[in-house]
Amino acid sequence: MNFNHIQRTDKWFDVWNAFLTIQPQKEIFEKNAAEHIASHFEKNGDWSPMRNFFFERLCAAEFHWFFVQGVDCMFNEFYVPAVSSLLNGIEASLRITISQIQSPQNEFVELTPYKVLSNNLISDAKNLGLPIEALAFPGETNFLDKLNSTKPNIVSVEVVRHRNNICHGNILEFVNKELGRENSFFTPISLRILCFELLNVCGLWAEELGEFRKTNKISHYDPK
Repeated sequence: MNFNHIQRTDKWFDVWNAFLTIQPQKEIFEKNAAEHIASHFEKNGDWSPMRNFFFERLCAAEFHWFFVQGVDCMFNEFYVPAVSSLLNGIEASLRITISQIQSPQNEFVELTPYKVLSNNLISDAKNLGLPIEALAFPGETNFLDKLNSTKPNIVSVEVVRHRNNICHGNILEFVNKELGRENSFFTPISLRILCFELLNVCGLWAEELGEFRKTNKISHYDPK
């Protein structure tokens, strides 16, 4: 797309109308699902082994796309959506797998809006046998202690803490203050280290969760 001919403006209406009238790459908005997926395989082919890992280990489109698109964002250095997508992938995979275990014939049901990612949700998953220790961050040796903590001294495990911050718009932890408070700043690259740590957690989680879902015959296709 080419917005170069659009004059600087403070009116969204001007930008939106320009967007609607742009012809180059207009076809990307008209692709069907199969064409869209095929084009993304081609665009992101350089890291296809990592994309394929999440596809094949999880085999669950209802949440594996969060991980795949998180990977795509990371390799394109879009760290804010990368981190958000990976965290949402963990949350979705937990919620959906728990729901499938608790539903007859692993049928999909509407997820409750109340049981979101939390220590309690992960504890529920642990009680159902899910391999939740794979969700511990590097160096988080007290993962289970945090998980067992209770009010008023509850301490969120790292994956929950980061989800509560990043996915609710709180990036203050990552503001760079090296030049002093008056010169503090935030840029997406400030999330790069977290993104790499989180990607490693997601890979280990996908491996363990994929095996769990396959073993327990939870809507899992095994190509072997």
